[in-house]
Amino acid sequence: MSRGSGARMGGRSSRGQRDTSYDSFKTWSGKLEKQLATHLRGVRPPPQQQQQEGEPEVEGGAAETSGRPYSTPRVQRFFAALEGPELDKLRSSEELVLPSDKTWPFLLRFPVSAFGMCLGMSSQAILWKNIAIAASTRFLHITVRANLVLWCVSVALMCFVSALYACKVAFYFEAVRREYYHPIRVNFFFAPWIACLFLAIGVPELVVESLPHWLWYVLMAPIVCLELKIYGQWISGGQRRLSKVANPSNHLSVVGNFVGALLGAIMGLREGPIFFFAVGLAHYIVLFVTLYQRLPTSETLPRDLHPVFFLFVAAPSVACLAWARITGEFGYGSRIAYFIAMFLYASLAVRINMFRGFRFSLAWWAYTFPMTSAAIAAIRYSSEVKNAFTQAMCIALTVVATLTVTMLFLTTLLHAAVHHDLFPNDIAIAITERRPKPITNADLSELQRSKVSADAAYRDLEAAARTASS
Repeated sequence: MSRGSGARMGGRSSRGQRDTSYDSFKTWSGKLEKQLATHLRGVRPPPQQQQQEGEPEVEGGAAETSGRPYSTPRVQRFFAALEGPELDKLRSSEELVLPSDKTWPFLLRFPVSAFGMCLGMSSQAILWKNIAIAASTRFLHITVRANLVLWCVSVALMCFVSALYACKVAFYFEAVRREYYHPIRVNFFFAPWIACLFLAIGVPELVVESLPHWLWYVLMAPIVCLELKIYGQWISGGQRRLSKVANPSNHLSVVGNFVGALLGAIMGLREGPIFFFAVGLAHYIVLFVTLYQRLPTSETLPRDLHPVFFLFVAAPSVACLAWARITGEFGYGSRIAYFIAMFLYASLAVRINMFRGFRFSLAWWAYTFPMTSAAIAAIRYSSEVKNAFTQAMCIALTVVATLTVTMLFLTTLLHAAVHHDLFPNDIAIAITERRPKPITNADLSELQRSKVSADAAYRDLEAAARTASS
């Protein structure tokens, strides 16, 4: 019996009884909820239900049938059980610990990758702020009101997504823990803090003229904690060493250093921005080489994962802006990073066939901010080297980034309001801890013998009943 079917059968043993299919993912396991409901109603549960609550947890195969996972799967288990561009599709030989024939609660279906929407929108607020104040784009006559509107929308979106995910942490902590151990999803835990840094950089002057220094330390503290954990795993080896788990979404764990360095330099800080720039540069070089020179045994990235290639552009684009702020000029270091970003952008843009015929994913939002970062870097460069070519390039990159975000926004609304499939069941968090035992010929023979014995017993009972009636 599969875990998915076991969870379905164990979900409702009788009509009117509370569904326990998702208790293994609940923070409070569901028992406290049931006890509170019982005491508030002033009704004692039936003896059978009391006996079930008092029974100890079953071990072995019975526990697997009930659908309750023992612990979070190891990283290699995710690679073995899942497939697809974001490791979110179950392999045909695998089973789930949650019901597969019905829609799960919304919070279980709400992934951490939803913070990618905040990255896309908040980076657009920075872009239009730079368009309004940059010397090379003043001829467009863009006012700061565009920045104000986009910033307010980004703040509202950030608050909404954060509130939903906070509810998921509160009520389904096991699901959050599984996302953290997922080799791709873990990188999206940087997204909310990077989005907050974007909001701080793009804040309109009409809202606040300068930000306090303590805000930078508050926003960078979670990033440091995540980096100490993830970078330490890359160095120390084991199942989570970089050569095992490297994928383009790892750039999210690196780009936060450059964004933090940029914000700190804007605030007037000195040592902190240089520190994070150095950490980001060291790990970006290692990650870039690891991803650029994939081993011969590595599988080719599937077509659905091709949009994540644009994450290669994010780090050098933000790095050139950060170094320009740290040094006070758009010097050789900034120009080297800018030219690297532009070359990577061009090498992807000319391969248009790479970006055709793939399925929409909510995680694509995280891949829009590299385009926006490249446009911002182009605006900064055109202010230093002002000519028709640099101005045309910054306008073209701005149009591409804005159209991409607009099309992605409309596509998201289409899937949410029309197709109603924006948040499907999150298969990635519901895999089993161990690979299901395959059915062998011996198991089939045993089932056949059991069926023959049952049929014989049934015939004996029928014969006994006929004898007794005669």
